[in-house]
Amino acid sequence: MLRRMTGHIKKFKNKILQGDCVEIMNAMPEGSVDLVFADPPYNLQLAGDLLRPNNSKVDAVDQDWDQFDSFAVYDEFTENWLRAARRVLKPDGGMWVIGSYHNIFRVGRILQDLGFWILNDVVWLKTNPMPNFRGRRFTNAHETMIWCSRDQNSKYCFNYEAMKNMNDDLQMRSDWSMPLCTGKERIKGEDGAKAHPTQKPEGLLHRVILSSSKVGDVVLDPFFGTGTTGAVAKRLNRNFVGIEREDDYIKVASERIRKVRAVDDPNLVETPAKRAEPRIPFGWLVERGMLEAGTTLYDTNRRYAARVRADGTLSTADFRGSIHQAGAFVQKAPSCNGWQYWCVETRGKLIPIDVLRQKLRAELH
Repeated sequence: MLRRMTGHIKKFKNKILQGDCVEIMNAMPEGSVDLVFADPPYNLQLAGDLLRPNNSKVDAVDQDWDQFDSFAVYDEFTENWLRAARRVLKPDGGMWVIGSYHNIFRVGRILQDLGFWILNDVVWLKTNPMPNFRGRRFTNAHETMIWCSRDQNSKYCFNYEAMKNMNDDLQMRSDWSMPLCTGKERIKGEDGAKAHPTQKPEGLLHRVILSSSKVGDVVLDPFFGTGTTGAVAKRLNRNFVGIEREDDYIKVASERIRKVRAVDDPNLVETPAKRAEPRIPFGWLVERGMLEAGTTLYDTNRRYAARVRADGTLSTADFRGSIHQAGAFVQKAPSCNGWQYWCVETRGKLIPIDVLRQKLRAELH
């Protein structure tokens, strides 16, 4: 047994710890990790070699670490590592677990039994999936990631604006299309074979880590493999803790991460939540001359108009109130985000007044 690690997380962050992940997590300080990304063995239950139509062998997952004697044995393994991961998570921490149809439903049940609170199941749609060579099933073209918080009431991290920005100003959906890890990103040994059979694309980890952690957070990966989680975490100015048993994987991961350079300005990898930004009253735009009293504002379709008043309210033909109240009134709606609804005409184009708010916020920062 490992001796319980005492003290601060700094003693082992940005390191790869070799050994059994349950023993190592149980030796780590309790409540010391912000985010866990886990890519555990899938228990694929492969029976014999998988062959292509030309009888060449498919490079499948047949390593010892993916072999379990029964579903009961796999369930016990899953419960043990999930329980250990929950222990090291901070009260407001979050976790992602990726899997396939072979294991993800068993993982989900155990997650809920242990008290985790499922937030989303995110489907990774593979744009270049491996074909179904035998032609007896649908091509398995996706994997599932379960995103959860440690507890139902955890104040977990979700960088909504960052995800919306990445998706051309549309809410990020729970179906993510991206290719398998191929080409230059796929790490290979001296013999030309894959260094790891299930290496995940960095783009997948980029989205996971950017969406659910902050600069300086600690991201734990208990099945570190070739270190994709650590490489992306380092690049995004997060810290990592990797746990891995195999010498070969540790060697590859260490060399890979050594070559990664973190973004030199942390502000470039963090998107402040709008609700956390300094409050800018609409009246400030008026008193600073960014909008003059008497200016006419319109909705995006020019159906409604309102005039700006000197006190920072708006007037329509039969209503006077805040930008939000006026927007709700003309639409006969219960509420309205006036910053997004009202626009000012500039050089023949309608510009949301939120653009002016952001400009003022930048000047005051």
